[in-house]
Amino acid sequence: MRSGRLRLLGAAAAIGLIAAPFATALAQTPMDDPLDARDAKRLDRMENVVRELRDIVFKGQKTGVPVVVEPADTDSRLADVATKVGDLEQSLTKLNGSLETTSHDLDQAKRENTALRAQVKALSDRLAADEQKMDDAVKAAASAAVVPAGPPEPPPPPDPKAAAASANDAFGKARQKMLSGDYDAAETAFSDYVTTYPDTPKTPEARYWWGKTLAVRGDYVKAASAFIGSIRGWPQTAWAPDAVVELGRALVQLKKPADACGTLSELKRRYPKAPPAVEARAATVRLQAKCT
Repeated sequence: MRSGRLRLLGAAAAIGLIAAPFATALAQTPMDDPLDARDAKRLDRMENVVRELRDIVFKGQKTGVPVVVEPADTDSRLADVATKVGDLEQSLTKLNGSLETTSHDLDQAKRENTALRAQVKALSDRLAADEQKMDDAVKAAASAAVVPAGPPEPPPPPDPKAAAASANDAFGKARQKMLSGDYDAAETAFSDYVTTYPDTPKTPEARYWWGKTLAVRGDYVKAASAFIGSIRGWPQTAWAPDAVVELGRALVQLKKPADACGTLSELKRRYPKAPPAVEARAATVRLQAKCT
């Protein structure tokens, strides 16, 4: 409390020191010499300051709270405001530069797009002109062509004997390639035979040997198809029982054991006199398929 009173007394003394010069100045100023407008405003501001100091001191006397007069920070705040304004101006300058660059790029892109459209149109016109020239040339050639007097004569019918001889020759060459161990060439030859001669007496056997070459190469999908075509109708030939066994083996390789067992079950019924070697191979395939 004592410290507060001392501070209040000090503040009162400060007010007295501040007010004394104003009183002296007023006493020395002649009354008939009026102040100009600027001096009057300064005097008013000083009087306002004195009144505020007195209010502060009297308030401190009543409450006993120490009076603390903080220095004004107007200059620092103005400096901060000036700095922020400067930063804002720099940001606006950069933004304007970016907008100008974007506008320039956009204008350049528009010009390039216009030029590209012109090039595309020119190419389209050239293409249309070339197509028209081609159409005109085709029409001119068609009109200049000689129209035959009548329909062309049909080709003479093929000679059955010549066709059979050609088929037998093709089959013999394909068989010889297989016997010599050239399975790639044999596969191509038998495939060509089946395509060229689909209905000859040798076609089922050609399918059988074709399936053999495919099985050697590991193409069990095509091999199974070839073997099925060869035994269609269950032909009574020397190679037919082996074709049934080969079909069962291909089905085992294709992970179809049930189909393999069903195929092998027809072997004894369709070919009860199959050679022992064929029966032995069929037994091996049954084991592989786990037939019951």
